Amino acid sequence: MTATIEPNTTAASKTSRVVRDNLWMHFTQQDAQSGADTPVIVRGEGAYVYDDTGKRYLDGLAGLFAVQVGHGREELAEAAARQTRELAYFPLWGYAHPTAIDLAERLAHQAPGDINKVFFTVSGGESVETAWKLIRQYFKLIGQPTKHKVISRSMAYHGTSMGALSITGIPGAKADFEPLVPSTMRVPNTNFYRAPEHAPTDYEAYGLWAADRIEEMIMFEGPETVAAVFLEPVQNTGGCFVPPPGYFQRVREICDRHGVLLVSDEVICAFGRLGFDFGAKKFGYQPDIITTAKGLTSGYAPLGAVLVSDRIAEPFRNGATFMHGSTYGGHPVACAVAMANLDLMEREDLYGHVLRNEGAFRSTLEKLYGLPIVGEVRGDGFFWAVELVKDRATKEKFTDADATRILKGHVSKALFEAGLHCRADDRAEPVIQLAPPLICEQQQFDEMEQALRHALTGAWKLI
Repeated sequence: MTATIEPNTTAASKTSRVVRDNLWMHFTQQDAQSGADTPVIVRGEGAYVYDDTGKRYLDGLAGLFAVQVGHGREELAEAAARQTRELAYFPLWGYAHPTAIDLAERLAHQAPGDINKVFFTVSGGESVETAWKLIRQYFKLIGQPTKHKVISRSMAYHGTSMGALSITGIPGAKADFEPLVPSTMRVPNTNFYRAPEHAPTDYEAYGLWAADRIEEMIMFEGPETVAAVFLEPVQNTGGCFVPPPGYFQRVREICDRHGVLLVSDEVICAFGRLGFDFGAKKFGYQPDIITTAKGLTSGYAPLGAVLVSDRIAEPFRNGATFMHGSTYGGHPVACAVAMANLDLMEREDLYGHVLRNEGAFRSTLEKLYGLPIVGEVRGDGFFWAVELVKDRATKEKFTDADATRILKGHVSKALFEAGLHCRADDRAEPVIQLAPPLICEQQQFDEMEQALRHALTGAWKLI
């Protein structure tokens, strides 16, 4: 029911009321004042977005790790309009349509190794959910029905649906929804900054140690029960944990030895975030399945994809039906936008642009080491994190209360005032994450560094 609006209600107060009473925002705390200070973003241009007051923000998170080509690209809007006029919608349930056919062929051509089958979804979480269901059915089809368990890493995020959330390794994200789907286990991630082994000098040895914990878990659970390992090329939650040299190669060896599938969850890392079409290529490993979304359309339309190797697809060719799908998976308009998006990235060589500029991005952010609150700057490509510490010499952590007070009470507000959209995350140790559109250059790197310097200098005064 729509509430009656008083004649003298201003546009701003109306917006606040509607946000408070009607719009339930995602991952956003609800309270009586919710909506009063909510920014309303009305347009975007390049690396920037603007709110309804005209304030400009540098989009230092590419929306949500998605807007690779920047905002306001007419080519993508025109591609959507053309496809809408020609065929606005038809499902992939026993029928095909040209944009899904063309996009599947293109992704299969780009994917590493024998990954040639493409199952379209609507989101990253749905891609993860789809992959787990497909894996379970695969093992039943080949006569190994007890292989159903999944291993993922501590603090890794893989989605919010019940299956994907079960694979997610963030306790705080799961507690309110338990019991979840059983049969998921966690192993250490590749956070070398706080490594329990081989720190602070032997980075490669730590990677092999972390990979070996996967084999340890497989043996503990029983290889006959473990189906897959889900890993991001660079882990998001916790702050851009990059794999040490040899890590993924050892994981691949372990998976092959025990008949376990390796899923590369590239919802964030694919399509240029790391300077390659797929993160698996950057780090030199061969997955059995790749899950994607976000950058596939640069966020201009909702679309995800599960890319599957011929070996995994083969048992389904003998008359089996994968009893899974969705109304909008492989939507014609979304696929058309994806094709135009990939064309644009190729034409402007955005992957090469990331590789040419990732060093400059890193060195600009490393200027923040002059601030005592900065413990580590880490990441890859256009995907970086700044971890905050109470004492850099000892790596002393903030208490949960202090992290909340500093991040939410000061840093987030200061970055908003400075016009920088990024992520201040305290689900693990407090970090600031930056993943701007792939079109960004030194000007934007400097703007991010200056906004962070201002916010973190103020935060240090509160300690």
